[in-house]
Amino acid sequence: MADGEAHPQAKFHAMTQGTPEDWAAIGLAGQPYRKALPDRMLAHLRMLEADSGGFAVTRLEHSLQTATRAFRDGRDEEYVICALMHDIGDILGPSNHAEIGAVVMKPYVSEANHWMLDKHGVFQGYYFFHYLGLDRDMREQYRGHPHFEHCAQFCHLYDQNSFDPAYDSMPLEAFEPMLRRVVERPKQSIYLRAS
Repeated sequence: MADGEAHPQAKFHAMTQGTPEDWAAIGLAGQPYRKALPDRMLAHLRMLEADSGGFAVTRLEHSLQTATRAFRDGRDEEYVICALMHDIGDILGPSNHAEIGAVVMKPYVSEANHWMLDKHGVFQGYYFFHYLGLDRDMREQYRGHPHFEHCAQFCHLYDQNSFDPAYDSMPLEAFEPMLRRVVERPKQSIYLRAS
């Protein structure tokens, strides 16, 4: 169907009444929404520009600096996009932002990068938790995990040092093609058929 035309809709009112034709209609109607995921991600990144959280740069600038540092260090696109998206959870989950970003990116990234996103909040705490009366070594509970060093390195090289108002960050538009490629097709999802 052409853009703007109505797609067929499922006829059921409860999933127990669904038919293969209903699910084919749902699948077809969902394609444009799935294709627009990168646009929604970019819109949410732009929302980070509205707040600095008390830091010397906005949350968007922090994300851009983190991704720019990773890019300039020669990291692959998936890693760079993880660096860009690592704090996207700040918008809806200020108390668990790392986990939210990890869940959003999980279908599109490696296990190591997903773990890095999920745990970076705890690992970043090494640099400041002691100022809040918390245990800066909270990350030690994960010592021995196969991705411990991967996450510690991300925080040390790219995250903890990306609050510099004078840093020459790449613009969000420079990352857009990379983001589109990384989230073009899920690597893992309950909605994918086994190969």
